[in-house]
Amino acid sequence: MSHIRNFSIIAHIDHGKTTLTDRLLRLTGTVSERELHERMMDSNPIEQERGITIKMAPVRMEYKGATLNLIDTPGHVDFGYEVSRSLAACEGVLLVIDTTQGVQAQTLSNYEKAKALGLKIIPVLNKIDLPAADVEGTMLECMETFGFNESDFALVSAKSGLGVEKLLDKIIEDIPPAPIANDRPLRALVMTSKYDTHKGVIAYVRVVEGTLDKHTKLRTMSGTASFTPVEVGFFNPQMQPMVRLSAGEVGYIATGLKDIHQVKVGDTLTLARASAEVQPLPGFKEPQPMVYMEVYPIEGDDYPLLQDAVDKLSLHDAALDFAGTHSQALGNGLRMGFLGILHAEIVLERLQREFNLDLIATAPSVPYEITLTDGQKQLIHSPAQMPDPSLIREIHEPITKTLIFAPEKYVGPLMKWIRERRGELLTVNPVGTRTKLEYRLPLAELITDFHDTLKSISSGFASMEYQVVGYEPVDAVKVTIMINKEEVEALSIIAPRDQAEMRGREIVTKLKEVVPRQLFEVPIQAAIGGAIIARETIKAYRKDVTAKLYGGDVTRRQKLLKKQAKGKKKMKQIGKVELNQDTFLAVLKR
Repeated sequence: MSHIRNFSIIAHIDHGKTTLTDRLLRLTGTVSERELHERMMDSNPIEQERGITIKMAPVRMEYKGATLNLIDTPGHVDFGYEVSRSLAACEGVLLVIDTTQGVQAQTLSNYEKAKALGLKIIPVLNKIDLPAADVEGTMLECMETFGFNESDFALVSAKSGLGVEKLLDKIIEDIPPAPIANDRPLRALVMTSKYDTHKGVIAYVRVVEGTLDKHTKLRTMSGTASFTPVEVGFFNPQMQPMVRLSAGEVGYIATGLKDIHQVKVGDTLTLARASAEVQPLPGFKEPQPMVYMEVYPIEGDDYPLLQDAVDKLSLHDAALDFAGTHSQALGNGLRMGFLGILHAEIVLERLQREFNLDLIATAPSVPYEITLTDGQKQLIHSPAQMPDPSLIREIHEPITKTLIFAPEKYVGPLMKWIRERRGELLTVNPVGTRTKLEYRLPLAELITDFHDTLKSISSGFASMEYQVVGYEPVDAVKVTIMINKEEVEALSIIAPRDQAEMRGREIVTKLKEVVPRQLFEVPIQAAIGGAIIARETIKAYRKDVTAKLYGGDVTRRQKLLKKQAKGKKKMKQIGKVELNQDTFLAVLKR
């Protein structure tokens, strides 16, 4: 029997995954007391500050003669593809549930992901030492929802270490050992990858079959990249070089390749001389960006720096998608694709913090699929790419299946609000003291401030999880925003026809407050096609040119006023309105 156990910890956000990981590292003696600090596995400063995990990280622990490979996963919706990737490399999971909160949206969706892969699931009830903990209630809720037996549960407090040793014994007893298949041709799953200046692309792998050492020439199965590893080893949690990795083990391969896109996440590595009969492992699905923003440097000269910074970031983040773009108002910039709003926030924060860039980001938009009158299809990522309305036969938008968990008393207000957001209710089921709502909801409604409003309506008790399930037809139009009769593409939006006029009015009213006043009057308009649907005018500054005249002839005064009017008229024709960062930020907040 193999002595290797590969497992993951999955949970809803903030249920204690990372604290439990720290506790396991301490108990197994993997990290000495001196080296230990909180959130050991979160290496990025943003992960440390926000208290969230963004990148998954594996670590190897030795306990009672067994080798335990733990893969720490993110809990946030946007990084769901990292979770599914790490589950494909395991035989079992610990499903951590916070006894003060009970089952939440992502507890359910993570359980379903693990169940679909046929993994052994150990439910771990955490925070049992807190005064607010309802251990019995949470256990009953889990038994009802997931069908566990009472003997399946492990009760722990990750913070104080209570019950964690019993949990380690349970992992060794209950999780099936990794199958040994050293005599088969090599197949290794790439779980994630990162870039190192000296060693090139480092692939984090789970060896499923066969063995590899640092002198074997390898290749990727989806691409054409072949290489001889610079180094192979395992995580402890730092990298620990070793001679070889065999079936069942989790470790890393430093490939020496200079382009991260050659080693795709979810790809299979095999021997360079392997025969064509070797099949790639399942689980290779490229992450699809679903939220697009245009990002411009405030100083036009910083554009090369922005390009360089995004190139460097994309080395560590395979899900980041970008291409150059140009706007009349803002100059050169990049159109960037993200997995979700949190992903976008983190990338923008890293660009500003690690590369000292001052940036303007436009409103987030989703990809629309457009069928033209001649039958051609095209995918557009921003309002600027929208073709002329006369050429469009049909527009499709991405639709999500969204799960929301909320206490009963908030269900009424939530349903009313989601109906306004074009949500279609599929099912309502009570789960313990809460209600599970399932919706079909357009992605465009989710990416603005949906999460914040959900939390404020439910006093912070509701939780959500979504996945994109396809495209559906929508009657949408482009609302163009014009300032001083010039189109500002960066402020234009795509909206459903019945909401377009209201959204146009909202933006115009907001812009009136934030666009700086000029010496001439500035019209702000919203238009659909050629029709103006909303207008506000920012009055000009007035200078009293006749203040210094008193008494005397009235014609002198009129002459000065005429001269001023003429000057204002000329200025109105040639005047330019400079827009600042605040203008864009004000419009982004609905």
